[in-house]
Amino acid sequence: MKLLKPLAALGFALAFAGAAHAAMPEQPSIKLTTLDGKPYDLASQRGKWVIVNYWATWCVPCIKEMPDISTFVTAHKDKVSAIGLAYDDSDVADIKAFLVKHPVSYPVAQVTLDKPLKDFDEPRGLPTTWLISPDGKVAKRFVGTVNETSLGEAIGLGK
Repeated sequence: MKLLKPLAALGFALAFAGAAHAAMPEQPSIKLTTLDGKPYDLASQRGKWVIVNYWATWCVPCIKEMPDISTFVTAHKDKVSAIGLAYDDSDVADIKAFLVKHPVSYPVAQVTLDKPLKDFDEPRGLPTTWLISPDGKVAKRFVGTVNETSLGEAIGLGK
């Protein structure tokens, strides 16, 4: 009987902790404004695979993967789109200047640490990439760099 009280307390604590951070929905949404001032709605991309890529200007592996994501999206533009999420508290002008030096073929928006997207788990490391299937559901999460091969394999397309 002495063991049951601590176990019950632990169970209650775990249940409460789970309620504090809800699980990411199966079909997440994103509605925001990109750095070029255009609205972006993930739901408008239905019918395509969507690469949701969290990165930061100071993240060397992020910089390494950006050209691969751009090339992959350009090569499969009829089936794949992407949104880059600069998970960075930098000034917007600094992010724009960074993108002049490291251009990408997809829209980019800023997500600050104090205002994360409500439907996406906060990245535990950068880069973090979510692959959203054409029906809008989460298909895969990558922590670490992606490339044309890993994206193609996950989607079922070649490079």
